[in-house]
Amino acid sequence: ALFVTVDAPQLGRREKDMRNKFTQQGSDVQGDNEDDGEVDRSQGATRAISSYIDPGLCWDDVPWIKSITNMKVLLKGVQCGEDAVMAYHAGLAGCVLSNHGGRQLDTCRSGIEVLPEVMDALKAAGCKKEEFSVFVDGGIRRGGDIFKAVALGASGIGVGRPVLYSLASYGEKGIVRMVHMLQDELTMVMRLSG
Repeated sequence: ALFVTVDAPQLGRREKDMRNKFTQQGSDVQGDNEDDGEVDRSQGATRAISSYIDPGLCWDDVPWIKSITNMKVLLKGVQCGEDAVMAYHAGLAGCVLSNHGGRQLDTCRSGIEVLPEVMDALKAAGCKKEEFSVFVDGGIRRGGDIFKAVALGASGIGVGRPVLYSLASYGEKGIVRMVHMLQDELTMVMRLSG
């Protein structure tokens, strides 16, 4: 599937990135000579890729995006029921409720907070669960978090930070261990919840 991030027309003030000040060449796409490059890396890794963000992305672009791929297209970063319904009516495969871990706008609602509103709006619009997938991304740390998201109607969840921490600390074995921990916790919560 193709996930299109729709809620980041520009970068938020990512202060941790700014403090880290990533300055190394990250990719051959941006050229070899740091001084001649058009990308400013002095404010962090995320700021360095900001030149690839199109602030003009809008609903009118959805038919074109769908026309250039045979993959399912989902919108990432949906933050309200109205936008989820618009995505459904546009013939998209689903949406991801995400606030980018609070790094874009630190006071916006998390995916799990938006989920009940989105599920109610989709139901009112006549959407059936098998026609449109809703995922929650961000804040998933325990099996209980997965259980809550699925119980509230999510088709699935995204796990970001736990993957990064597991990989950085323990490599592939860390990822496998993290997945087993989430599976074990989810199984336990399901059993205890009846």
